[in-house]
Amino acid sequence: MDALSQRDVPPPVRVLVVDDEEAFRFVLEEVLKPFGYDVKTASDGDEAIELLKVETFDVVLLDVKMKRVDGFEVLKYAKAHCPETRVIMLTAYGDARTAIESFHLGASGILGKPCDLNDVLTTIERTLYT
Repeated sequence: MDALSQRDVPPPVRVLVVDDEEAFRFVLEEVLKPFGYDVKTASDGDEAIELLKVETFDVVLLDVKMKRVDGFEVLKYAKAHCPETRVIMLTAYGDARTAIESFHLGASGILGKPCDLNDVLTTIERTLYT
């Protein structure tokens, strides 16, 4: 084996995108993959929690408002069972109360929807490396 094949290559950053809007999930996945992120998606809070039970993610991009199990419940689950996972909340209802509650529950960041895709990339990087 040569030195190049023996070097330690870090695994790709694993990102879970949770949003009830299929088009939004698709766009985020398509934007993140070319930057080397390993992306999975979930269409609701129940599906997100099930994935968090069996897989490890570095970052969760999480919609606040979803039917049945909302983003706050998923955030609570993630912080209790996956404390190393960073959660960035996504909300079209970007009021101060949502931001305060998100940070109080342990979110690493919050982005308003619709998101500027450069802001998404910057927020993920800042969340992971600061």
